[in-house]
Amino acid sequence: MSKIYFDHSATTPVHPDVAQEMFRYVTGIFGNPSSIHSFGREAKRAVNGARAKVAVSIGAKKEEVVFTSGGTESDHLAIKGAAYANRKKGNHIITTAVEHHAVLHTCKALEKEGFEITVLPVDAYGMVSPRDVADAVKDNTVLITVMHANNEVGTIQPIPEIGEIAREKGILFHTDAVQSMGKIPVNVSELKTDLLSISGHKINAPKGIGALYIKQGINWRPYNFGGGQERERRPGTENVPGIVALGKAAEIAVRNLEEENSRLTILRDKLIKGITESIDHVELCGHPIRRLPNNVNFIFEFIDGGTMLLNLDMHGVAASSGSACNTGSVDPSHVLLAMGVPRTAALGSLRLTLGRGNTEKDVDEFINMMPRIIEKLRPGASFG
Repeated sequence: MSKIYFDHSATTPVHPDVAQEMFRYVTGIFGNPSSIHSFGREAKRAVNGARAKVAVSIGAKKEEVVFTSGGTESDHLAIKGAAYANRKKGNHIITTAVEHHAVLHTCKALEKEGFEITVLPVDAYGMVSPRDVADAVKDNTVLITVMHANNEVGTIQPIPEIGEIAREKGILFHTDAVQSMGKIPVNVSELKTDLLSISGHKINAPKGIGALYIKQGINWRPYNFGGGQERERRPGTENVPGIVALGKAAEIAVRNLEEENSRLTILRDKLIKGITESIDHVELCGHPIRRLPNNVNFIFEFIDGGTMLLNLDMHGVAASSGSACNTGSVDPSHVLLAMGVPRTAALGSLRLTLGRGNTEKDVDEFINMMPRIIEKLRPGASFG
């Protein structure tokens, strides 16, 4: 039985070229970048080279890139760093109901410290209205944080419009680009963002490495202290192999972006068409057009999502019922609930996210097998 991996929004396989580049810094080039001897200087050059590659991939200056342990830490650094630095100016933060928990839980923690959090609703597609953002702004608003693209339903938010609102009001703007990086263009100037989070393992780099863009000159400060690494913005000995891998992965992602975007869009649309035309009581979640090229999210009515995932796994298909961080939870997706999906229906969600290794054959096999699985789980179902 062949295996099909349709869970690239949870994590991606490491690209062979990335692994090869990384391996050199796991074995031979092992110096500490803070050391002044030749071993350290060689590692330092590698870190600086990777920083330049990441900066180029998002249209930033290399001095504006801070390496982190991943998307979650990048979100924490962005939000807490902006909130603490601007506390004398105000204590109000605006976000949305469909953010990743790395953002929502950070905001909730800040609320316990006296910050005021406004969580904006979204429409049935999972999209926030720029007008709602503008209307939520107060005299004490210091930060707006809205994700670039949703990790569960793939909806792409109107980030440039929100960025313009923040800029006009003199408010810092953060966007979580963990899911959009490598799939659609991510340029900090075009998005008009001051802070931007990315994660390595979503773009064929290993787990445990990420980056945060911090626009030069903004009022932001670190909240962890120790050594002077990362220009004193994120202390701790640098993860040189991971940093090198992220730089290489970012370089590859940008180089192949247009071609891979087109290829995945074709596969995505074929998958949507094949499933919706062959199975009754199935609904596509997220925006039909303004969505990531690799994301498909369905609700299969009258079916439990967990049982569906187990049956797919037995057929060699890896998929998800929401974000990877919620795996094992019996609660429905907070994203789907925020979009107005009834709780019982939300429990029947299925997220399929395509990636570099997927082919048209994978999509065809899935379309052929899915009606049989649904028939087993939903006795008496009718098929097109």
